[in-house]
Amino acid sequence: MTTHTQVSLPLPVLPEGWSGEKDFKAIGHVSKSTQRSIEPVGPHFLAHARRARHKRTFSEDDRIQAQENAKKVEDDDSGEISEPEDPMMLAREAKDWKGQDHYAVLGISKYRYKATEEQIKRAHRKKVLRHHPDKKAAAGSTEDDSFFKCIQKATEVLLDPVKRRQFDSVDEHADVEPPSKKDAKGDKFYSLWGKVFKSEGRFSKIQPVPKFGDKNSTKEDVDEFYNFFYNFDSWRSFEYQDEDVPDDNENRDQKRHMERKNNNARKKKKTEDSARLRKLVDDAMAGDERIKQFRQQANAAKNKKRLDKEAAEKKAAEDKKAAAENEARDKKEAEEKAKANKEQGKKAKEAAKAAVKKNRRVLKGSVKDANYFVAGDPPAATIDAVLNDVELVQGKVDPDEVAALAGKLQGLKVADEIKGVWAEEVKRLVGAGKLKDGEVKTLV
Repeated sequence: MTTHTQVSLPLPVLPEGWSGEKDFKAIGHVSKSTQRSIEPVGPHFLAHARRARHKRTFSEDDRIQAQENAKKVEDDDSGEISEPEDPMMLAREAKDWKGQDHYAVLGISKYRYKATEEQIKRAHRKKVLRHHPDKKAAAGSTEDDSFFKCIQKATEVLLDPVKRRQFDSVDEHADVEPPSKKDAKGDKFYSLWGKVFKSEGRFSKIQPVPKFGDKNSTKEDVDEFYNFFYNFDSWRSFEYQDEDVPDDNENRDQKRHMERKNNNARKKKKTEDSARLRKLVDDAMAGDERIKQFRQQANAAKNKKRLDKEAAEKKAAEDKKAAAENEARDKKEAEEKAKANKEQGKKAKEAAKAAVKKNRRVLKGSVKDANYFVAGDPPAATIDAVLNDVELVQGKVDPDEVAALAGKLQGLKVADEIKGVWAEEVKRLVGAGKLKDGEVKTLV
């Protein structure tokens, strides 16, 4: 036994300071009331009204209604037949029952193999009420009961599942003729051929049968349909058209002969029917625009694959050629650039050397312009001492510093100014540790 536990859940506490006047917000409103008139309807109300009108109890009303329904069924069964009766059919001999159309005899030819057992029994009752010998005799008719026997035989065949299956197997009236090329155009092609194969599908042992489809059917559905009918497994046996086999035991040879003859005839008809169905499928397939479209798409896809492959191969060859050309061009450009850089570097080195030489001439020229920092003609020893100090300073500085020093000395003519520049440079080199203090004597 199950148990339950009651849990008390208190309502949440409103936030402090909350009030309905300032915090409540309506999200809708109730519509105004409307007055409407309600009318009672339905079978229960009608039954109540009927009982009230006739002042009946429930049991009395149920009994009367049952009687009326029964009378209505009898009237329906005794009413007009569902189809007009052909005078030639009414004059048929009872012994020729095997050649008659059982569905037409009962007036249900529009249903044929789709007719239910209830419809067959109902049609039989209608025909019996109309053609029973006793009823005709009471009406003063002198007609024989041949057609009544045909009715009975038709009912016997159609209510027996085995015999009805044998009759439906050879019922040509249920077949749908294939359309002509003139009629089967556009969307009519699918509707007309669909009816043909729907009729043929009733003989398939495998159910359900694939539908013929329409112009929007997929390739898988179309292939499934045609594969199904190309491998159609039919239950048609053609036993209904067998010749009668004698029942007497005295003529056994003739009986066996007739049985062999009937078996051979069935096989022949089965083969002919298979060939007929195969031709139907071939004719439908030959005019089916979907098949042509699928083939075109397949060819287009095949051609596209081939063209894509050729285009890919061509592109690969072009890319390889372009890559080789680019590589050769890049190599050539690199060589030319290297050559240009080499020449430019060579020129730069030559220019740098020339600049260094020029700057050194400026440095030596500056002390010469300063008369080697002596008054009068400088002795050879003084000249050598000054030039040695200049060479010493030049050996301690790089080309850029030589250029900077030459720039400071450029244009100076006064010995004190020239010596001041040299003294400042010597001081800088001493401070940088490139010269020792007192190592240079003539320039400070």
